[in-house]
Amino acid sequence: MGKLSDNWISEGWVDFEYKKYLLLACLQDVEKDFKSVKLYPPLAELIHHYQKLENLDKTRNELKSGFPKEVDKVDLKKLTITYKDKTNEDEVMKQMGEIISYALPQIKKQIEEGKSIYEFIEGQLEIEPVGLSALYQKEGYALVSNGNSKDILVYRYKIDLFQNSLDKYRGIVLRFVAAFRKSLSNTCNRIKLDLIKNFTDLPNPSTWRIYSKQDVPLQESLLPISKRLLLRNISV
Repeated sequence: MGKLSDNWISEGWVDFEYKKYLLLACLQDVEKDFKSVKLYPPLAELIHHYQKLENLDKTRNELKSGFPKEVDKVDLKKLTITYKDKTNEDEVMKQMGEIISYALPQIKKQIEEGKSIYEFIEGQLEIEPVGLSALYQKEGYALVSNGNSKDILVYRYKIDLFQNSLDKYRGIVLRFVAAFRKSLSNTCNRIKLDLIKNFTDLPNPSTWRIYSKQDVPLQESLLPISKRLLLRNISV
């Protein structure tokens, strides 16, 4: 993805046609990624830029509403008074307003496309516990298999609780452990027993099997979506 900088709308030359060119070039690269079913990091970056632009637009409108105003027209029939700004926006602020008005729907359209791909991938994923569910679920293993591949990729997960000034939220980290070849003898339960034997710090690990029916790009889509799926299924 052709990245937009965090302050792409305000830095450098603030010109509508130039910023439109930057935005469309970026969205073209995102479209290529989405066609290859590669959601991350493009989707997360789009959402980040959309939220920043919304906040910037809100701040800009609040500033405009604070400008001094004078009475423009009085309609006695409708009992309404129309005001006009005594202070006009400068050219840079006008250009930024035009850029924001153009960019927001363009980015939103691309986000919706990314979300539909996300929902499709998530909808065909299967997740289930391997063996008996463990009481301690903040750490454990995810056994990930992708489409027609015979490989089972083992990741160790860890859930952390974070807190900001408003709320608590959970995050999950995956760390690759090993790859196993699936066979009649090498089942998910067998792999779990091997993990218990080799990593004694988790004697009864919470272990989950995640299977994608379709071949999905691992790093860019399958793992990020699997992490969210794990968070929804794990009781902490």
